[in-house]
Amino acid sequence: MPDWSTVKASKKDGYEVPPLEGSGFGVRLRFVSDDIDDVLDVFRRHTEPILQIFYAARGLMVVEGMQRFRQRPQALVELSRVFGSEVENYRQTLTTPRFFHHSVDEILILSNAPPCNHPPPPKPARSGGRLALQFPAQVNWHTDQSYRRPPPDITLLLGLELPPRGQGQTLFADCSAAYAALDRALQKRLRGLHGIHAPSWVGRSRAAVERGDTPLELLPHQLPQPHPLVRRHPGTGEPALFICEEKQMDYVDGPVAGLEPGPDGQGAAMIRELLAFATRPEFVYVHEWRPGDLVIGDNRNLLHCATWYDASAYTRLMWRTTVMGNPGEEYSGEVKSWIPRDGSAIMAGMENA
Repeated sequence: MPDWSTVKASKKDGYEVPPLEGSGFGVRLRFVSDDIDDVLDVFRRHTEPILQIFYAARGLMVVEGMQRFRQRPQALVELSRVFGSEVENYRQTLTTPRFFHHSVDEILILSNAPPCNHPPPPKPARSGGRLALQFPAQVNWHTDQSYRRPPPDITLLLGLELPPRGQGQTLFADCSAAYAALDRALQKRLRGLHGIHAPSWVGRSRAAVERGDTPLELLPHQLPQPHPLVRRHPGTGEPALFICEEKQMDYVDGPVAGLEPGPDGQGAAMIRELLAFATRPEFVYVHEWRPGDLVIGDNRNLLHCATWYDASAYTRLMWRTTVMGNPGEEYSGEVKSWIPRDGSAIMAGMENA
């Protein structure tokens, strides 16, 4: 892993970059002032070194004390533009309206409170009193909206209302380190293979296929999308596993193109093996949220996973932006897969998602 500490930063620059405790990747970004205009000014003046630090730390950055974005949501969009040329408008993605921010199209709401009503993932059994990290005990590992092609590069997640410490954590897995640690024979086998990704609500997940659900009839722009099982990061050149949980892959025609399909096929066995390997504790960072934490993660080489919290007792409110602009050579020149060419609505037939 490159040494991000060679990029100098100090309080006189308006920010510092202490290491991220308990992790072999990632970095903290701490500002001298929590005033939003000061924060944006530092990002503008120091964009290049901050991005160098971000990529050298394998695409995980924790920014503290950003509560004031709640009063100025558009400023979160402005900050997001540091990380890519396009901050996505969620009304123009495969996203149902209950997740929309009321006034800023580029912000997605994740909350168990209405109107979003987004429940937490299931509570896994604890091992020796410890939080389960590894798949399949922890099942929610994914990258954001991988069922689109090209998929979003980077996610910014802002914690505003949170359950107590020990619940509702977000886990991150370093898929560059995981790939590097794979047996060379398996690395070779993965070359040229593509996983098939699909939205969780279209009846193509592992559980849906096992139940015998009838898959939704999809319009051309809603179809599952293939992605390499190994992506080369366009910023660092490092190869990384690009996989998702079993809810977000296609078990009708996949989950791996060219291998035996279905929940009991060769492709399913491969995905389970890779998920279990990539989420081993040595590759995982556990983020315990504090109000105002802004966590920035690179979907091109990280998996992430929200964990259970007691939704009957606590509200969890997160704001999310996603940034596009540099998916890598695999996607060079491609148009967005999810934009209808026939004039139909993006979410036509998916209104109950």
